[in-house]
Amino acid sequence: MKKKIFNILKYITFTTLGVVMFWLVYREQDFNDIWQTLSNDVNYTWVIISLVFGLLSHISRTLRWKIALEPLNEHPRTSNTFIAVMSGYFMNLLLPRMGEFARCGLLTKYEKIPFSKLFGTVVTERIIDMIMLLLILLMAFILQFDQIVIFGKNNPQITENLQNLFKSPLLWILLIGTIVSLVIYIRITKKRGKRNKFEAILYDFASGIKSVLSMKRYKAYIAHTIFIWFMYYLMLYTVFFSFDFTSHLPPLAGLLTFVLASFGMVVPVQGGIGAWHFMVENALGLYGIESTNGKIFALLAHSSMNLMVVVCGGICLILIPIINRNYNPLRGNS
Repeated sequence: MKKKIFNILKYITFTTLGVVMFWLVYREQDFNDIWQTLSNDVNYTWVIISLVFGLLSHISRTLRWKIALEPLNEHPRTSNTFIAVMSGYFMNLLLPRMGEFARCGLLTKYEKIPFSKLFGTVVTERIIDMIMLLLILLMAFILQFDQIVIFGKNNPQITENLQNLFKSPLLWILLIGTIVSLVIYIRITKKRGKRNKFEAILYDFASGIKSVLSMKRYKAYIAHTIFIWFMYYLMLYTVFFSFDFTSHLPPLAGLLTFVLASFGMVVPVQGGIGAWHFMVENALGLYGIESTNGKIFALLAHSSMNLMVVVCGGICLILIPIINRNYNPLRGNS
């Protein structure tokens, strides 16, 4: 009961935070003008092409996950793996960070793969994706240094908040305290001669991480990783051609906008709502795009991306019990 109440409160808190951030970004906008622009001044062909790039990235992420599971001698069906990935994105829109648990849970249910093994590969996947983001940030920093300096001067509170986060004694106390508590718990259990569930979970978790490090097809894994992020970039940059006021911007403008928008997704709100829009608006402002137009662009790009996730993810959640009705992973299709 307490857990349910906590989850409800967490959902309400994150949702409220997202709504407030969105309101702060758009509070001075006339939505009738925005609607007129979206109705009459957008080339939606480019939006559709953008969504195709997004879908390709999700397919590539599916195949990459299957490669990571091969060293564990786990070979889930591609259809189930894709559905799990899309369902995870869908769940992230409902509750931040829930998608990773949801997609592992679905594959555990329908493919009978231990959850902790799956989660180990997903955590490693997230680490690798963060490394990719940092590499792209470094590239953008080198190629668009002047614009990044301007962004930092215009938004000093962002830099200040990041510095305060890592300087916070509470953060380090919680981190060290958690590690010490886990070590003490494991040692006490071992002295009693018991094999606790937590230790078993840690073992499977480690197996999942080692699977990525020991995979035979690591080149394919790396290739998929590069392809996924390139598709993410194209998914955003293609939308530039939907508007006259952004169609002239060069690929490097799209790169910087993509990087800053990605950091907007780090904020723990559903789909980065509000924070993503703020980052995109300010990124476009570095290239002379008016604030109103930047907000319209952000609204269309963010809405189209999430609409695809909602539609595809919702369909996947409906389909997965149907296509697995007569499927047993231990013996294949019946």
